[in-house]
Amino acid sequence: MKEDFLHHLWQFKKFDIVNLKTTKGESIQILNSGQYLQLTGPDFFNAQLIIGNQKWAGNVEIHLKSSDWYIHHHEQDSNYDSVILHVVWEHDVPIFRKDNSEIPTLELKAYVALSDLHKYQSLISQKSWIYCENQIGSVDHFILKKWQERLFFERLEKKSQLIFELLKELNQDWEAVLFCLLAKNFGLNTNGEIFFKIAKSIPFSVVRKESFSLESLESLLLGKANLLSHDFQDSYAKEIKNSYYYLVQKYQLNIKVVGSVEFFKHRPDNFPTIRLVQLANLYFHRKNLFSILIQSSSINQLYQVFNVGVSMYWETHYNFDKESSKKIKKLSKSFIELIIINTIIPLRFAFAQSQKKEIAQELIDLVIAIPSEQNTIIEKFQSFGIESKNVYESQALLQLKNKYCDNKKCLNCDIGYFILKK
Repeated sequence: MKEDFLHHLWQFKKFDIVNLKTTKGESIQILNSGQYLQLTGPDFFNAQLIIGNQKWAGNVEIHLKSSDWYIHHHEQDSNYDSVILHVVWEHDVPIFRKDNSEIPTLELKAYVALSDLHKYQSLISQKSWIYCENQIGSVDHFILKKWQERLFFERLEKKSQLIFELLKELNQDWEAVLFCLLAKNFGLNTNGEIFFKIAKSIPFSVVRKESFSLESLESLLLGKANLLSHDFQDSYAKEIKNSYYYLVQKYQLNIKVVGSVEFFKHRPDNFPTIRLVQLANLYFHRKNLFSILIQSSSINQLYQVFNVGVSMYWETHYNFDKESSKKIKKLSKSFIELIIINTIIPLRFAFAQSQKKEIAQELIDLVIAIPSEQNTIIEKFQSFGIESKNVYESQALLQLKNKYCDNKKCLNCDIGYFILKK
């Protein structure tokens, strides 16, 4: 038994509310069970009850046992002075206010149907992956679709919080925020954090001024990644190195190394050298990139924006001084889709919030045009009968697993609620 089940019972009145009595035998009528705000303090605020012949307005606190009140030191916390009813599963000790008056207690286990208790116990019985894996396939399609939309935007809201924090740090410059987020995604999981630090270490005003020179952009990114500290043989490498130190002097840049990029276990196309020069190429060919991405109205337009490759030297190199077979090295469609999912969609959502604009359907239209991500989480849900055809559905499933299933928040989940209600 967990407290969240008792919260569920009280919030939705999933018990016999007709003949309720306190442990002292006084009748209880629930006029309003209160607001479940999940904040510090009592569990339910502004409840309205009739206890005996007296009408009360105040808060309700819920525990597994009455004695939990003292274990949690509520008797020392003024936030609990306004509690009008203590709801518990098992009453073991009386609870008193500071003025020594006893707080009325409702022992809930006497009023809960065994069938509801069995449903709850069945739901939270540990399975191999998620609690509801034996029931989720039978959940009503309408319930799933409605919950899916909430999960998708809940995931975007979480990502937008990080974007707004970065926006504040970068003096409300949306272009600078985009540059940092793109850099992080170009670095993928292995080099993402280092690329992010590299982008933050270069004032975006410098990127704007130097965006007309591909050599300057490449030298800034490669130099900040500490990839220009060697004595090179190739003339291009020497030029890039000289360009970097010239720009450091010109803009008085800090040359402190932010970390080391990782080559190990990467396929050559994902080498940090290639990803950094692709990022430089993007900013060389796409001026006012933020505006372009905000205004792009279709997935095909977004694909076209990121249709960039590398400069001539890098067509025959993956690293300095080591020539290889010629390859154009354009961003792949799957890589562009990762950028759209992890950078463009969250950024557009956050920007619309800042402008107080509603673009929910616009974003949904974009992501349903992208095939579903394929990973172990999506595959596992599919084995339970939950299909994922596009990114809209796969992002919702990732949010479901990471936010609810992994944290055992079945009773905060529409799927868990449906299973208990069925």
